[in-house]
Amino acid sequence: MTTNEQHNGEREIPRRVPIFEGDRTLWIIYAVLIVISILVVYSSTAKMAYDISSSLTTTESLRMQIMLILVVSLPMIFIAHKINYTFYQKVTKWAFWIFVLLTVATYFVGSTTNGAARWLPIGPFKFQPSELLKIATIMMLSLRMEDRQSTIQKIKLLPTSWRLKEPEQKRILRENTWPILGPVIVACCVIAPAHISSAAIIGIASLLMLYIGRVSKREILKILLVGGSVAIIGITLLSLAGAGRGSVGFTRLTRWIMELVTDGKRDYVYELSDTERAMIAIHNGGLMGEGAGHSTSRAVVIHPESDYAYAFFASEYGVVAALVLMFLYLWITFRAIEICRRCTTPYPTLLAAGLGLLITCQAMLHIMVQVNILPETGQTLPLISRGGSSLMSMSIALGMIISISRAPNITPTKR
Repeated sequence: MTTNEQHNGEREIPRRVPIFEGDRTLWIIYAVLIVISILVVYSSTAKMAYDISSSLTTTESLRMQIMLILVVSLPMIFIAHKINYTFYQKVTKWAFWIFVLLTVATYFVGSTTNGAARWLPIGPFKFQPSELLKIATIMMLSLRMEDRQSTIQKIKLLPTSWRLKEPEQKRILRENTWPILGPVIVACCVIAPAHISSAAIIGIASLLMLYIGRVSKREILKILLVGGSVAIIGITLLSLAGAGRGSVGFTRLTRWIMELVTDGKRDYVYELSDTERAMIAIHNGGLMGEGAGHSTSRAVVIHPESDYAYAFFASEYGVVAALVLMFLYLWITFRAIEICRRCTTPYPTLLAAGLGLLITCQAMLHIMVQVNILPETGQTLPLISRGGSSLMSMSIALGMIISISRAPNITPTKR
């Protein structure tokens, strides 16, 4: 038997495909955040044992969180990372408009909690479509910017004159403003009445995407000034009309400003704000924390399992651990940017950057509220706070970044 015959007769061993593919660092960060989520939810909900109005016990709350992780988070990130990013590119337009319509539907048929209509009831569950609209907006902006990469450094994104009926201004609106900024404007307008801070996250992440996408700094500054002015006017009008969350947002903003002006000092007996309670919890934690399950602030902090999860984590594990946690969120963006550098086409580059910024921006907004840098917002801590919709959307976003990292047409990581 010849050498060739022997070679042809050998059975080729199939290449083993790993179950979890893509960027290993992101998988490790995800695993760490999920473990922290279980610890925070279990420990923070212990106060429910003393709350006669609550029907949940600590054990039941923990069981629900673990079930959400096993049934929602893990399947979503696994499926999302196995799908090739080209599929996301194909369904971008459909996904965007579907979630816009679903978000609008919440104002008519959705359930309301704390005065905000955000959830669509699906049997025994509640679904928050605005969380997925955030992702769809990043997808849409990536798609629209990809189509204009050859000229994006030179184009005008906003009209150069108030005479919008002039042919040149109409052309800018038709060819640049609406295609690129239109999806962001639509998403913000749809989400803002129920959740102003979510609209702000989309706006901030989109501005950073424009910068990464090589849009002129002058155009970005114009968008920031015009967008900021419109947002302030819009919140004021919503507040005066008593519509949506405008009045709540305006009240939180004015109270936050008064606290800064008076440096937290009052001449009368007053009730602590949620943010002040969070800062007390962080202070009580010190450098190394009070210990897991030993926080003295769990009964004081409002919603320690969701809106103020970071402050509660700092109270139990200390400022050092809290800084490490903040670094993990920043690391997600660093890894996303590294993946961007290895991409060879615009869409995955912009999508990975945008989704990384989306996760990190929400985390930083949550953290800045805890230390009174920003007024109260009600934003959850990604992949840690209790809540199915947020957990699902952030798992999908991270899975999509990992999907891009494993794509065959990006430059492999040097080992």
